[in-house]
Amino acid sequence: MDGSAVTTSPTLAGLEPTAFWRQFETLTTIPRPSRNEEPVIEHVRAWAAEHGFELEQDSGRNLVVRVPATAGREAAPTVVLQGHLDMVCERDPASPNDPAEGRIALVRDGEWLKADGTTLGADDGVAIAAMMALVEDGSIPHGPLELLMTVAEEVGLEGANALDGSLVTGATLINLDSEEDGVLTVGCAGSTDTWIRVDAEREACSEGAVTLSVTCAGGLGGHSGSGIHLGHANAIKALGRALREAHAAAPFRLVSLAGGKSRNAIPRDAAAVCSVAADRAAAFRSAVEAANAVIRDAYAKTDPGVSVSVGSADAATDAWTDEATARLLDVVALVPTGPLALSPDFDGLIETSTSLGEAATDGGTLTLHSLSRSSNDSAMPEVIATLAAAARLAGGTLEVKHNYHGWRPDLDSPLLGVAKTVYERLFGEAPTITGVHAGLETAVIATKVPRHLDTLALGLQIEAPHSPDERVSIPTVERFWKLLVGVVDEYSAERS
Repeated sequence: MDGSAVTTSPTLAGLEPTAFWRQFETLTTIPRPSRNEEPVIEHVRAWAAEHGFELEQDSGRNLVVRVPATAGREAAPTVVLQGHLDMVCERDPASPNDPAEGRIALVRDGEWLKADGTTLGADDGVAIAAMMALVEDGSIPHGPLELLMTVAEEVGLEGANALDGSLVTGATLINLDSEEDGVLTVGCAGSTDTWIRVDAEREACSEGAVTLSVTCAGGLGGHSGSGIHLGHANAIKALGRALREAHAAAPFRLVSLAGGKSRNAIPRDAAAVCSVAADRAAAFRSAVEAANAVIRDAYAKTDPGVSVSVGSADAATDAWTDEATARLLDVVALVPTGPLALSPDFDGLIETSTSLGEAATDGGTLTLHSLSRSSNDSAMPEVIATLAAAARLAGGTLEVKHNYHGWRPDLDSPLLGVAKTVYERLFGEAPTITGVHAGLETAVIATKVPRHLDTLALGLQIEAPHSPDERVSIPTVERFWKLLVGVVDEYSAERS
């Protein structure tokens, strides 16, 4: 298909490559939340059938689309292009748009593309759009390709973990989930999920007590891996701080605490419901206001919009006891959040971190869900020990789920060598070669395929993924496209 013959909406008019933007825009109209990717799977299935490409799906619902080589490249080794179908579906509460229902309104802001009040889905819609646009364009030479499209990446790389490795026949894989222009990624952090659960005693609310809500909102949030170094406010932790300071001035009983919407996003919102003695209500409000001033000052540069406020709430009938309330506030304080160590291999890269991503109340149980990451597998046990100690001190339990190991760099990789050569030829400068403090499916896929995989990740500039502030740098899309096309061409030409 000739990319110049297709059209896009006025928002994307004039952007190149046109075929890429057309595919991406189509994806913004298709619901694709993690674990509920069926609409986008059917979209890919129909597209593959239309073009006569063979498609296979494994029991984990991952797809492989097999694309024959162009003329003269039949002898080249198969290259796997890989990305994930799902996206984080965050939205501002007041927005009429909702990615989970296929409603993403595109907004062009100078050299940036973003969405109106929601996540954009560039993570990882750009990968799926690029694969489809590349193989539709008959003028781009390439060897045999396998388009590996995984599911549920945003919830612990579940699709990659369930991958039937026999579906993948290629020994060279290019992951298209990098979020930095000018960077060739050769390593990533492994991750572990943990759940602290504290089941504590509750009693009927005191007679005459008032029920008040305390809400933390306005933080910028972002990706809890690649954005953890930015120091953005964690709404659950900020709320916990405000509650502890209020509790010291005007003791109350906690009814509920909840926050965060995604395990791998820094929480932007959190809320608690508190049962306060009527004669302490004014002091409670004053204490929260004082805590809010301190919190706003602490995040004045990183999150100027963050705030903690008190409001009314429906009357509660029961709450945690005084002792349980103090214990639960303590455990929120004890759970670490943020960078823990820097990488010794790459300047400025976080090696180890942990992020409290979700808090939930269910009856008498408070659950705190954290996602910890490290490119050094040997560092992870110490992080888990810290979380276990917090759970133990709170009288709770810790559940641990090890997701995947880190992806160790191979600086002598043939694929990396080709990518460096193509990059320098195209852009007249050397690329940055580094790792990423986030999970990339390459780390898991390499353990599923019964052969050594030569792997590399590349991409374009995406900022604030996993939040409604997500945006894509338009000029870097064309650079990403040229690099991808160039690497696919050169790799097959050298080996045909």
